[in-house]
Amino acid sequence: MAHPHKALRTTTTGTVSAALLAGAAFGLAPAAPAAADGRPGIRFVDIQGDGGTVLKANVVTPADAGGSRTYPVIVLPTSWATPQVEYLAQATKLADSGYVVVSYNVRGFWQSGGHIEVAGPPDIADASKVIDWTLANTPADPSKVGMAGMSYAAGISLLAAAHDERIRAVAALSGWADLTDSIYSGRTQHVQAASLLVGAGYLTGRPSPELQQFTKDFLGSNLAKEDEMIAWGKKRSPATHLDRINRNGAAVMLGNAWGDTIFPPNQYAEFYERLTVPKRLEFRPGDHATAEATGLLGLPNDTWASARRWFDHHLKGADNGVDREQPVRIKSRSSGGYETYPDWKSVGADARKMALGGTKTIRANVDSGANGGIVMLSSTLDQFLKVPPLASIPLLPRPFAAVWQSERYGTEQHIRGTVKLHTTVTSTKESGTLVAYLYDVGSLGLGKLVSNAPYTFHGGTPGRPFAVDLELFSTAYDVPAGHRLALVVDTVDPLYIEHNPSGAQLTFSSPTADPSYVSVPLHKK
Repeated sequence: MAHPHKALRTTTTGTVSAALLAGAAFGLAPAAPAAADGRPGIRFVDIQGDGGTVLKANVVTPADAGGSRTYPVIVLPTSWATPQVEYLAQATKLADSGYVVVSYNVRGFWQSGGHIEVAGPPDIADASKVIDWTLANTPADPSKVGMAGMSYAAGISLLAAAHDERIRAVAALSGWADLTDSIYSGRTQHVQAASLLVGAGYLTGRPSPELQQFTKDFLGSNLAKEDEMIAWGKKRSPATHLDRINRNGAAVMLGNAWGDTIFPPNQYAEFYERLTVPKRLEFRPGDHATAEATGLLGLPNDTWASARRWFDHHLKGADNGVDREQPVRIKSRSSGGYETYPDWKSVGADARKMALGGTKTIRANVDSGANGGIVMLSSTLDQFLKVPPLASIPLLPRPFAAVWQSERYGTEQHIRGTVKLHTTVTSTKESGTLVAYLYDVGSLGLGKLVSNAPYTFHGGTPGRPFAVDLELFSTAYDVPAGHRLALVVDTVDPLYIEHNPSGAQLTFSSPTADPSYVSVPLHKK
């Protein structure tokens, strides 16, 4: 095992404040009073969930509800660590347009009963219980049931669609398809993301004994429990239940941000490609849930507007063109317009390889200055100010960072999709961690982070070369004319737990029979 305490030291003190900030941004609003005449009616109710667990909920019905008329219904589980009023602004808008909306606080958080099960079987059973209650106690049409939500709610909605055939449409925003790949990509713990989630869970809820044990093993780098932890995550991953989702046939809209530091976009894109139901994929600049956040305040928001169009078509039958549009819709981090594609593989169809020649050796255990940023902050700054994490490429210390650079580009390069690294690594130790970064480098050598990803290995043979194939997190970024790309690899990043024994060295080579390269997906405009 390596030294997990080294990675934890930068996150422990910030967990509580980060969780409070996240809660304030994503829904800690005061409860709304009863609506006046002509406005949707709001009432707060208790719903019996699985095993009799009480779930605190609110119901918003159209102003003209009454008599025998029924309406399509949308069920909104709350996000991680947020109270039941999270979606009231959106629920009111949906009710104004003719939906019954039921939002409930997921078990284990705030006033709802039970323990935090992390989208486990009790959470999925709760979703069906809420649908049962809704059909029995509101003017909801049983043939027109949808589920939606952000983050935790997105994962629960997708999992519920795999287990409840009544769900006909889903809008899963800033969620996950593969929980293991989200927080353990490249066999590396995403320590800041996990610490933020765990800290917020302890502040606002009651973690189950299973979650407490998982947290201890995960953050403690307990490799003896690795298979158990992976199985725990797979059980909670919609991708594991893909066949059931496809068989049940609910129309699925997926939305996420390029810089999501909780649930990176790669796993959503892969899941989207395997769906055979009516589907839509949207990626925008930002970090976790920041693309949807203004909608929680009732402000105009592209993501929520797109979700409403999705439901209008698939639940109301509205002929609004959603079914005729190209289903993959993305916005570059660099420019303001939307681009549409027929499928994900068309996004970056023109991949070009940048050779990584020569042999470079770096020492481990030292942060070179190349970093992926700070969870929930760096990608938000990129979203609003176009300021991603920066590094001076000429000043990066070469004993601790391997650096390769392209020639300067004569024209603007439009990176779209997933950058892939292939290289050969030789380690002096049996375990280790490397982190790869792709930078856009200007004339003064200042690099703007395009993407990154970690990679960890265990049980290797010291001195024996082995191949590494690593996908960086998917993105859309425009490299200006006159700039170049730089690939940087080091061994320490505050976003991740590193597993480099003291004194370790990593050597990167490019054998003639298996040359090293980075493949950059480009799109010609």
